Amino acid sequence: MLKASSFTDKFKTLPQYVIPQHFLSRLMCAVTRWKGGKVTHWIIRQFIRHYHVDMQVAALSKPTDYNSFNAFFTRALCADARPIADGIVSPVDGVISQLGMIKNNQILQAKGHDFSLTALLGGSTHLSTYFNNGLFCTIYLSPKDYHRIHSPITGQVREMIYVPGKLFSVNKRTTTVVPQLFARNERLICILETAIGKVAVIFVGALFVGSMETKWAGTITPPYQGKVQSWQYLSNELSLQCGEEMGRFNMGSTVILLLPPDKAHWLSQHAPDTALLMGQALAQLAT
Repeated sequence: MLKASSFTDKFKTLPQYVIPQHFLSRLMCAVTRWKGGKVTHWIIRQFIRHYHVDMQVAALSKPTDYNSFNAFFTRALCADARPIADGIVSPVDGVISQLGMIKNNQILQAKGHDFSLTALLGGSTHLSTYFNNGLFCTIYLSPKDYHRIHSPITGQVREMIYVPGKLFSVNKRTTTVVPQLFARNERLICILETAIGKVAVIFVGALFVGSMETKWAGTITPPYQGKVQSWQYLSNELSLQCGEEMGRFNMGSTVILLLPPDKAHWLSQHAPDTALLMGQALAQLAT
């Protein structure tokens, strides 16, 4: 039975290797920004109904408040909708795919599948050396989730790295089938300097993710670049409080959080398939 299921997953994932991933994502980017009036509002209503989206916590709660689907998808929440806990908090609403310790420069993607920390970090050996033996948490954002990304800890943005790549889907099926998925997909790496040292918040692009953007630099993709790009920031140039907005996905994807060794530990109640809300306590600082 397991072998049949594995074959089925591989078969269903196969088209993703041949479809024009970036073209389809550019198309999605344009479609979701279309201002279609009553048609757009009807689509938003159907989406809310199908995915059981909780609009009571949205700053604008009516479908007619949004002039495009993307405006709805990246909606802001009420100021008190997500209390910020102590310690290190979840940067997003989502579900934990995997979490644990980084061992031998490898991160667990799914049962029986690891991927390279160095590759995830765009080939940066100094960053991979720094985070090796530290902690990782991979959080999947489903279509119904709030799609803004927030800082998991107070700190300063010191570096941002754009790494070009594929745009495979990041759902559970593809994570069990596509090798090195998170190190192959396009991603944006934000390095924060914090009280516990460097912390990495990584935005991972995916199929139909129309764009990724940050609060301080605006839209990073599209256009899709063909080479690694990096931005350096001075100390105190970009300070973020814990829970402060960093950026957003225009359509859904995944965030990977990296913590340095011996500085924190994941709270015991968190495990794969645990649902999280942005601001919820995720890790406790080491004493």
